[in-house]
Amino acid sequence: MAAIRLTGRMPDHAPETTTPETTNPATVARVTELLRRHPLIDGHNDLPLELRLQSGYDFDRLDVSQPLTTTQTDLPRLRSGCVGAQFWSVWVPSTLADGAAVIQTLEQVDAVHKMVGRYSDQLGFARTADELEAVFASGRIASLIGAEGGHSIGCSLAVLRMLYVLGVRYMTLTHNDNVPWADSATDEPVTGGLSAFGVEVVREMNRIGMLVDLSHVSTDTMRDALRVSEVPVMFSHSSARAVCDTTRNVPDDVLETLRGNDGVCMVTFVPEFVSPATAQWRKGAAAAALEDGVKSNDHIAFDTFAATYRQHHAKPTATIDQVVAHIEHVRDVAGVNHVGIGGDYDGTEDLPVGLEDVSGYPRLFAALAERGWSDIDLVKLAGGNLLRVMRAVEAGARELQETRGPSLATYEPLDRR
Repeated sequence: MAAIRLTGRMPDHAPETTTPETTNPATVARVTELLRRHPLIDGHNDLPLELRLQSGYDFDRLDVSQPLTTTQTDLPRLRSGCVGAQFWSVWVPSTLADGAAVIQTLEQVDAVHKMVGRYSDQLGFARTADELEAVFASGRIASLIGAEGGHSIGCSLAVLRMLYVLGVRYMTLTHNDNVPWADSATDEPVTGGLSAFGVEVVREMNRIGMLVDLSHVSTDTMRDALRVSEVPVMFSHSSARAVCDTTRNVPDDVLETLRGNDGVCMVTFVPEFVSPATAQWRKGAAAAALEDGVKSNDHIAFDTFAATYRQHHAKPTATIDQVVAHIEHVRDVAGVNHVGIGGDYDGTEDLPVGLEDVSGYPRLFAALAERGWSDIDLVKLAGGNLLRVMRAVEAGARELQETRGPSLATYEPLDRR
């Protein structure tokens, strides 16, 4: 998810919950030490978008090595939050034409490489699970790239392959809008899941070793991709539909299939996907926006509308306890080996109480520890599960490359009618 945020806003409504002040300091200290020794890998952060919007990627104007007030992410807070590795999202609007989407995606990729180069004493680029662990062992934060939406390849498998060469290690099949070959969770269904070309996209991602990310896609697309994929898949920032009923979340039957696929669902912190009350508020805002001719899946236009809407309709917030409920539901349905963390910082304006910025992860892990989570299971949640998925995808790619070469499939003959 990516959005323009209005900085400095206090929650309109904060329900009673476990607060940072009531978290046991001894437990926080214990899980902090655990996360210092084992990498916490967050699946999704939209800081590159904020760099584009706020400074045009000028790190002299927006120096992320210093504490910032206009973002939810900076290097000091990543350190405080014990983040050992971060997938940086290179999201661009899904309303862009193919050529513009590809160009802006490349600009975002370039920005991540510039950021890692500028702050090389604190960040290190990683393309594989081994590189991630090596960067973490060096005392730096491993930096990986995820492309958020199939519109970023412009219906071209060649572009997909070139993004991989540039270091992109997952692609979310859609964002808020359908792509010609796959349906989104927040658009009207057209293909009924994956089209014939969409199947080729997944197969080629498997072959080159790019993780298939199913956040944002429709349930039918989830099921199709799980059926087609020859290696484990991921959800980079999604929560459980049984806990919060929104199409952006993952239904139980898909979580059960994910277990068989050996993939991972990285639970997000976005209040609209975590809190039923906040999800209901968004439905009301979406209905009101539609009356004004604004579609809720038009990120930028809807966020502008919602900023005015909430002045007269208080927006409930979410809590750490509710995030815990999603994590434990994914664990209970898919299994503890198939759950991870994908906060979506700097991709959403509001965040749960106690998780307002990237420094909050130890409080979440302390809450889980106090509910009986073992250190072994906390390490799996933090990053162990994703590392397993990455290694399986890398190994699968090596095997597939022995039996087939780059796909020459194109969109036109497969899908164009």
